[in-house]
Amino acid sequence: MTFLRMLTVASTVGMMSVSVASAATWEMPTPYPEAEFHTKNIRMFADDVEKATGGSLKINVHSGQSLFKHPEIKRAVQTGQVQIAEMLMANLLNENPIFGADAVPFLASNYEESAKLWEAQKALVEDALSKQGMRLLYVVPWPGQGFYTKKPVASVADLKGVKFRTYNSATATMAELMGSIPTIVEAVEIPQAFSTGVVDAMVTSGATGLRAKAWDFSTYYYDLNAWMPKNMVFVNERAWRGLTDAERKAVQAAADAAGKRGWEMSKEVSDSSSKELATNGMKVEAGSAELVKQLQEIGAKMTADWEKSAGADGTKLLEAYRK
Repeated sequence: MTFLRMLTVASTVGMMSVSVASAATWEMPTPYPEAEFHTKNIRMFADDVEKATGGSLKINVHSGQSLFKHPEIKRAVQTGQVQIAEMLMANLLNENPIFGADAVPFLASNYEESAKLWEAQKALVEDALSKQGMRLLYVVPWPGQGFYTKKPVASVADLKGVKFRTYNSATATMAELMGSIPTIVEAVEIPQAFSTGVVDAMVTSGATGLRAKAWDFSTYYYDLNAWMPKNMVFVNERAWRGLTDAERKAVQAAADAAGKRGWEMSKEVSDSSSKELATNGMKVEAGSAELVKQLQEIGAKMTADWEKSAGADGTKLLEAYRK
């Protein structure tokens, strides 16, 4: 081998070594299964990041609570156990009420209202995360929340004493105000919870009901669009700072695209899920006037309580939203 050839090979190997050394892998837990549209969107986001960075940053997605349980995810990111994650933003309501503004019943009941609420909420959420060493990348709303029951529900009285699946403190409060028995059950555990008698009714989106095959354990779906909670994707700030400028730009561009795409995916799922639930034998209804009125009254009380707990930031948020 000539000296020139040896030099060329050595140079190539050196470049490869630098490339391998600079490559990074981020671990990303999400509590939702592969079939959920949020997870599908995250998979596309991870692919976009890897392509845009030329493979210098790879994101390993761990779905269905396989790496961390839902309640553990935020701390895992904050402490640097993982670099990036997805979770339901309103699950942090007890820590800071600002995170739970979109979990208040009937405050925002369609995509236009949800977008407007997020516009008022975003800076406050970003600030709260920043103070704990984290950075928001994007949010995507769930379709409107509705009730799944085994028996018909004409009013809140029909839910008194019913073991009611909830998924955070806000939904638990609503269940208590209805006279139901709140029981926290994660999305991946819903079919088992019904089959074992842990719960007899639940509140969740049409998307989750469809994915969980709700017709196997419930008969009625009340498509109330009561509220539209959002999932957030966020990163550890130290991990973010560890990226190159080019990598950060690539991740942010992929996040912006995922946010936009996720809202459209949510709308598509919202439009189709009720029809598919009905096709599979469920009785899909909008809810009686009495039921909706009673739930709106509960929502008004929860809004007032939320504003009080959130203090000046809560008042500021609501004023901006209601303009």
